Amino acid sequence: MRVVFMGTPDFAAALLKEICARGHDVAAVYTQPPRPAGRGMAEKKSPVHLLAESLGLPVRAPKSLRSEEETAAFAALDADVGVVAAYGLLLPQPILDAPRYGCLNLHGSLLPRWRGAAPIQRAIMAGDTESGVMVMEMEAGLDTGPVALTATTPIGEDMTAGELHNRLIELGAPLMAQALDLLGKGQLRFTPQSEEGATYAKKIEKAEAKIDWRAPARDLHNLVRGLSPFPGAFFEADLGHGAERVKVLRARAEAGKGAPGTALDDNGLIACGEGALRLLRVQRAGKGEMDFEEFARGRKLTRGVALG
Repeated sequence: MRVVFMGTPDFAAALLKEICARGHDVAAVYTQPPRPAGRGMAEKKSPVHLLAESLGLPVRAPKSLRSEEETAAFAALDADVGVVAAYGLLLPQPILDAPRYGCLNLHGSLLPRWRGAAPIQRAIMAGDTESGVMVMEMEAGLDTGPVALTATTPIGEDMTAGELHNRLIELGAPLMAQALDLLGKGQLRFTPQSEEGATYAKKIEKAEAKIDWRAPARDLHNLVRGLSPFPGAFFEADLGHGAERVKVLRARAEAGKGAPGTALDDNGLIACGEGALRLLRVQRAGKGEMDFEEFARGRKLTRGVALG
């Protein structure tokens, strides 16, 4: 198949690699433009951009696909199919219509649950026990198109967003490759989505990542693992070295009672609105992640200390 690939993060890069390994002709790769990142704010290319360059594939990184020039350039690629995975731009109808067989999207949820930008994080934050990937035909609505293939996986009680992301990569790349094989044989069949149970996975906002100790410990446990490793749920406190922001990357809900945000022992058990949260793995600003015991050395995070 002659493919135009459209994606940006690691999730999409794994799929691009699989498509190339299967011998498909990738006419072009579309990805988000380089963005300033890091302390020096130097422009950084996306994982898909870097992979495409290493494979010698032509890369395009427009800020929008709505101009007549971009539409014409896309149509001129004469693709059989567009393959989209976490691209980050909405595709206007002329782009969706340009490939002979339309555009297929690999989406990281069990549609219609968690349509939108952050399905992996939202599933864990909501306490879902199952997730998966789906190959769907794209249409003008947001993740509303009919579905062809599905692969499911359980979400473990302590599974983080990073771990689920990696599992969905393992499932998703061969699933889309299978879809392309079936499409080439004229055997790919689609089933319309139900609107019952539809939910929207909105983009993660910075304010959501701050831990509100008034919430139940179970909800905070889900918040921590849903935002781990990035952007990371965090608290702020002065623990003897000045005010600092600390990310919590692993935690465990336990029994406990006290004023929300108060340490109940010397080993990272923090009172919540209901129950308590045991801090297991944390990260200070500008440092690597570490076990709580290492973090606590020299810090005043002992029984009775209040966190912000």
